[in-house]
Amino acid sequence: MSLKQLLDQGQFISAPGVFDPLSARVAESCGARALYMTGYGVSASLLGKPDAGLVSYREMVDRVRAICEVTSTPLIADGDTGFGGLANVRQAVQGYESAGADAIQLEDQEYPKRCGHTKNRKVIPADDMVRKIRIATESRASSDFLIVARTDSRTEHGLDEALRRSEAYITAGADVLFLESPESVEEMRKIAETFPGTPKLANMVGGGRTPVLPDDELKTLGYQIAIHPVYLLGAAVAGMRAAMAPLLEKGTELDTVADLEDLNQLVDFPAVWALDELK
Repeated sequence: MSLKQLLDQGQFISAPGVFDPLSARVAESCGARALYMTGYGVSASLLGKPDAGLVSYREMVDRVRAICEVTSTPLIADGDTGFGGLANVRQAVQGYESAGADAIQLEDQEYPKRCGHTKNRKVIPADDMVRKIRIATESRASSDFLIVARTDSRTEHGLDEALRRSEAYITAGADVLFLESPESVEEMRKIAETFPGTPKLANMVGGGRTPVLPDDELKTLGYQIAIHPVYLLGAAVAGMRAAMAPLLEKGTELDTVADLEDLNQLVDFPAVWALDELK
């Protein structure tokens, strides 16, 4: 079932942040009904560097394609600012859709962007973002491919400006609203009440500016999508650190980590072995 179908049915979507094909396979195998390709996670896993516009369009779309080749779960993919001007936005939308994503997230930050919930984010004029959204909607091959419009204006310019921009982006054709970094439950409620007919996305980041709420509360507030962009990345880092301690101190391995057989099943080695048996 596509992301659009899930939203049309009124289902609440909780999407873990994935950053490579392996993390996507883990999330899908555990039952996730949608995935979110996190730019933060891609930058960290690909470069070991911060989400600050350092990953190129080509690297991002290749990561979308690699994830979609090994999963069938709907994917919302971080498209940053569209990687430049209007021509870049058109290329990003067409590339992400062709690579298999169900939606692209585009934000109104200046290029190079900064990770949400961090310092020094600057936004472009609202009219420039409106033009990007219009180009995005015109460039997609199907209306089933959704445009997620994100505004980062709340932190620098306040909630009223963020609401004004949100209205403009929805009018321009955005399918999903992502007003980044509201700073209280009251602000989240106001966002939801202001745009009752538009699917709204909440960004749940531990240690960020926005209260981290369970799915039931977000749904009650009026949100349809929750993304957890760095949760699995943080779990992976914490797990590797925990596993390194006994290895470095005593040269022993924890018996709680996934063993070779578990990993073989996850990456579908049996499919390769089946080919080996063909006569």
